[in-house]
Amino acid sequence: MAWSTSDIPKLDGRRAIVTGANGGLGLQTALELARRGAHVTLAVRNTGKGADAVRRIEREVPGASLQVETLDLADQSSVRAFAEREDAEGRPLDLLVNNAGIMATPPRVTADGFELQFGTNHLGHFALTGLLLDRLKAADAPRVVTISSVVHKLGAIDFDDLNWQHSYGPWRAYGRSKLANLLFARELQARVDAAGVPLRSLAAHPGYSSTHLQTSGPGMSGGVLGTLNAWGGRVGNALIATKDSYGAQPTLYAATHPEVPGGSFVGPTRLGQTRGPIGVVQSNARGRDMAVASRLFDVSEELTGVRFGLAPVPVAA
Repeated sequence: MAWSTSDIPKLDGRRAIVTGANGGLGLQTALELARRGAHVTLAVRNTGKGADAVRRIEREVPGASLQVETLDLADQSSVRAFAEREDAEGRPLDLLVNNAGIMATPPRVTADGFELQFGTNHLGHFALTGLLLDRLKAADAPRVVTISSVVHKLGAIDFDDLNWQHSYGPWRAYGRSKLANLLFARELQARVDAAGVPLRSLAAHPGYSSTHLQTSGPGMSGGVLGTLNAWGGRVGNALIATKDSYGAQPTLYAATHPEVPGGSFVGPTRLGQTRGPIGVVQSNARGRDMAVASRLFDVSEELTGVRFGLAPVPVAA
């Protein structure tokens, strides 16, 4: 039988952090984790919207165990401050869901000077995971789920121009950030396996799910172009996108399925990975290139200054 959210086991006593949990896939993920008894931290840039999300969850799950914390993934100082607060509490972390993201924005940079999509979607989550690694190691069976996209197929990792200083393209930059998310998930699994750390790292993608991403990022262009881009996103959401409750299912499968192997990529299994039962799916060849994944991991440590303490794994020629 096809997997559904009703198959999520009880999560009483488990702690989860979901980035970008104030809306869309993140909100649906937080809702279902809370429904099964997990304590969920909604890590959000806008705490007012986070508080609204808490009220929405509580209407469906009275007595849910929730908290809101400030996290701006486009600012490495905010990532470090969030992790320092987690460390100060000293509690094990069972699940980290690297969900937040931005899509197809015009040329922008983060507070640290990184191209906005790569800096937010990949480097922000990379640093967050590394800074929370000790909290994860303290849990019995920790998992990290990082959200990628079918659009990873548009991406390529150009180590000579990670910051898009030449010929920027909004969708190609988004594809690169989502490819980086996928490669990070797989490389983290390879390194924790080699180190004997019992952590499962997985990637997931929602197919094409209706969220604010399709309008907010493209709409940032402003003027007529921004209006047209946002309009196109709204039309696509209305005509062909799935509901965000369905789009969150791959994340929840990766986060809770008892038998899904670490290093897997989870998503819809039919119609070009946009519909159908949820399960393990294939990426393109670039999404399986472990030599690039290993180099990207090392470069990301250099760019963020966050060291995981995990040795590279030799890659067969």
